[in-house]
Amino acid sequence: MTEPSPRRRPAAAPSGRPTRRTLVWAGGVVLVAVLVAVVLSRCAQGGGANGTGPAGAGHRGGGGGPGGRPPITVGVAKASLGDIPITLSALGTVTPVATVEVQARVSGMLDRVGFKEGQMVRKGQLLAQIDPRPFQVALQQAQGQLLHDEALLADAKLDLRRYSTLHAQDSIAGQTYDSQAALVRQDQGTVASDRAQVANARLNLTFTRLTSPVSGRIGLRQVDPGNQITANQSTPLTVVTQLDPIAVVFSAPESQIGAIATRGTTGLPVTAYDRAGGTVLAVGSLATLDNLIDPTTGTVKAKANFSNAGAGLFPNQFVNVVLLVDTLKNQIVVPTTAVRHGPQGDFVWLLQPNKTVKSGLVKVGPGTAEMVSITSGLSVGQSVITDGGDRLRDGADVILPGQRAGVGAGGGRHRRGGGSGGAPAGG
Repeated sequence: MTEPSPRRRPAAAPSGRPTRRTLVWAGGVVLVAVLVAVVLSRCAQGGGANGTGPAGAGHRGGGGGPGGRPPITVGVAKASLGDIPITLSALGTVTPVATVEVQARVSGMLDRVGFKEGQMVRKGQLLAQIDPRPFQVALQQAQGQLLHDEALLADAKLDLRRYSTLHAQDSIAGQTYDSQAALVRQDQGTVASDRAQVANARLNLTFTRLTSPVSGRIGLRQVDPGNQITANQSTPLTVVTQLDPIAVVFSAPESQIGAIATRGTTGLPVTAYDRAGGTVLAVGSLATLDNLIDPTTGTVKAKANFSNAGAGLFPNQFVNVVLLVDTLKNQIVVPTTAVRHGPQGDFVWLLQPNKTVKSGLVKVGPGTAEMVSITSGLSVGQSVITDGGDRLRDGADVILPGQRAGVGAGGGRHRRGGGSGGAPAGG
């Protein structure tokens, strides 16, 4: 009798959990991806060492080709002899030579005004007119009194002449003669007083015309026509400010007083710039130094005069002042961008005949924003690097302006990488 075959179990449904084979396969993929990333990173670092990035191992100077950095394009200038100005910079305030308040010197009604606010006026120009009629009447009255007293004086002199004859003949008493002589002197005094009254009345009449005391720009009108004004009142009619010439007051440090005094405290060139310091407003000369030092700031006030025909300077304007104290002649000068700073001090990159560079320590003297003087470490005619020196090292190859990029050191061929280069002295 045949035995029945055993029944097969139905296949189990997937439970959703990854199998061991799946986990192994996924781990292999991740490992391969990590290895690829590491290889790409190493390649990128190697390219940076041979390209524009920081120099790596096996790099010498700037030789081209595999394993070396290509030459760097630089700017070059030659050390030459030149003059270096010694200047003093300060912040100054434009100060008018004269600022005058136009005041009435007599009281009366303001009849009319003869100026426009802000216009330029000349010295002696009519600015305003006070009603002159009361002063004309006062002048006529003083003149009439003078004529009256002059007539009395003339009559007293005639009587004195008669009394003089009678007194000589001893026909009148001496007292009568003396009294008449005293009366003449009294009338003379009265006439002199009357003449002064006439002059005063005439002077007051001229004061009814308000004229400009200086030439300059007139300010705003403070009193309108038709108002009663008084002599020397607190509110002036207007203010006139002299603009040409004009002065600038600034402070100089006490350490510079000796240098200024050596050259003379007057006549030194002074240049006034705008507040930003980029535009020249006027060129003048030093007028004087103050007679004492401010102990709180350690400075002394200085005053410079400027011609201001173009009205480039305005009263109370803040300006940058540059005072030329001295000029150093025949100094070795290079562009300011050629000097660099390192741990050992200031240095420059020197261009060698084979189109490589070498660092050289220098001592820097006075300079300007564009040029600087070199007191030691550099000779006239030596070529220095002015631009592109940030990535240079001793012995690095460079490309000069106008030179083709394929031409390097050593007569137009690049050196292969090999050996390690050092950082520039002080670089």
